[in-house]
Amino acid sequence: MSATYSRITGTGSFLPPRRVSNQDLVDQLAARGLESSDDWIVERTGIRARHFVDDGINSSDLALAACRHALEAAGRRADEVDLIIVATSTPDMVFPSTAAILQHKLGVAGCPAFDVQAVCSGFVYGLTVADAMIRAGNARCALVVGAEVFSRLLDFNDRTTCVLFGDGAGAVVLEASDTPGILATDLHADGRHAGILCVPGTVQNGQVLGDPLLKMDGQAVFKLAVGVLEQAARTVLEKAGRQDSDLDWLIPHQANIRIMTGTAKKLRLPLDKLIVTVDEHGNTSAASIPLALDHAVRSGRVQRGDTVMLEGVGGGFTWGAVLLDY
Repeated sequence: MSATYSRITGTGSFLPPRRVSNQDLVDQLAARGLESSDDWIVERTGIRARHFVDDGINSSDLALAACRHALEAAGRRADEVDLIIVATSTPDMVFPSTAAILQHKLGVAGCPAFDVQAVCSGFVYGLTVADAMIRAGNARCALVVGAEVFSRLLDFNDRTTCVLFGDGAGAVVLEASDTPGILATDLHADGRHAGILCVPGTVQNGQVLGDPLLKMDGQAVFKLAVGVLEQAARTVLEKAGRQDSDLDWLIPHQANIRIMTGTAKKLRLPLDKLIVTVDEHGNTSAASIPLALDHAVRSGRVQRGDTVMLEGVGGGFTWGAVLLDY
């Protein structure tokens, strides 16, 4: 009996229409008595703009649009999907899961649907879970989605964090295959570092306890990120029996251009093989990797047969990588 593998057959993404430039945020900060500039933001992050949702738009709405594009690209109908995984830190509500809400909006029912919460590493986690379920014979056609409305977690009195994040969604259709697509995965977490990137609030007795806005120690995140991303990348290459030179593309979590280029250099990968969307999307957390993948596929950069490294790092502290032949 031949082995079952999983392969990405379609990608999709969606950004809310409202584009917010650095200057838009600089003006907003100035009205609060806070100083910043477009040059300051670009130099430290590589970000020039991001997209924010309007009132009444939730993660499931962004996910729905991304999934429709991915299904169309894969030539699949929603009723052919037998697994839905949504990676998000900004769910529509406490429960049910955003995946269950998305399932209903897709007009289907019956298949398992659940959320994965690993913050910016969430899509890598979700893709790994879907790959394992397909290999085990528990699914044959999965939707794996990253969807976020991070604009609702931002403290616009904190110029160091409010300029970093944006909203959006990205999705892939992952299907059972006789030939390998996903070659290797590697996931990690270290809860000792939970405090360096968090939203330390919760709901209790009808009230929000703690602080419901994002907090980040940027220097601590940076120091941890570069090291663990290189480690995860080398682990999946070793698991797959591949070398640095076999990589055609690196698609990292789009958090900060310095972290991204630092990882590429450690892997001896030319920077023209680094997929960058952070300049126009900002950090969209779990959505950033599938957004960047879809952008690279639709622009013709990533082609069938290319070897691609996906990797992410996020609050938790979580990190991981996926190596795949597209």
